Amino acid sequence: MSKIGPEVGDVRTSRMTFSGNGVTVESYTAMPVVPVVPVVPVVPVVDGGAQMPLQMPALILIHEWWGVTPHIEDIARRYAGEGFIVIAPDLYDGVTTTDAGEAGRLMSELSLEKGLSYLQVVLAELRTWPNVAAIGVTGFCMGGTFALRLACAAKLDAAVPFYGDIPEDTGFIAGLSCPLLFIGGEKDAWITTEKMGRLAAALKQYSQPGEVKIYAGASHAFFNDTRPEVYSPADAADAWQTVIDFMKRKLLPEGA
Repeated sequence: MSKIGPEVGDVRTSRMTFSGNGVTVESYTAMPVVPVVPVVPVVPVVDGGAQMPLQMPALILIHEWWGVTPHIEDIARRYAGEGFIVIAPDLYDGVTTTDAGEAGRLMSELSLEKGLSYLQVVLAELRTWPNVAAIGVTGFCMGGTFALRLACAAKLDAAVPFYGDIPEDTGFIAGLSCPLLFIGGEKDAWITTEKMGRLAAALKQYSQPGEVKIYAGASHAFFNDTRPEVYSPADAADAWQTVIDFMKRKLLPEGA
């Protein structure tokens, strides 16, 4: 068990294995020991003599091209400290790297189909958990790409991709299943303002519920506090609060 801070309570972390459709997915998991923002019922209910679990919102957190690094684990614990059950699936089957060349190779070798199949297994099992009320997805860099695509390939309740890639063909946006908040940086040389404009246009074209929020002057990976060359503390803090507010609005019922 790790303690994130007195203001958010205790967080329990573990490694979990999800299986289905011939796929096995290892994941880093973080969740509140005592819910901070429980969904109704606020007090555990006794049904036939058995105590029913409090329901909480869940998040699938998808890693950058570096893998499930300590930075991703830290983000998972931060979300858990805000009252979310967090699953960070390992799309690289245990491999992490700090070398950009190797990260690029790992990402290029991971097909969209394989990555989505891993995420679908996690999502399917999460739906069976009695303490899960609603499910959102978020991710960074490569994880942002998969977060966007998962939200268009499966039923979710909210999605927040950080600077994920947007292909020229945006027809898949027609399948968006939930409210979307896309976050990017104005100075991102990979996920350019042109690409983000393409996404905004597609959301409008297909009448989908979404917003593209661009941080002026911010670079790619501006949220990553382990990379001082791109980290923007003020933008990261604002993005964090914006995302927490968005997720709680979408994943908690009104009045919870």
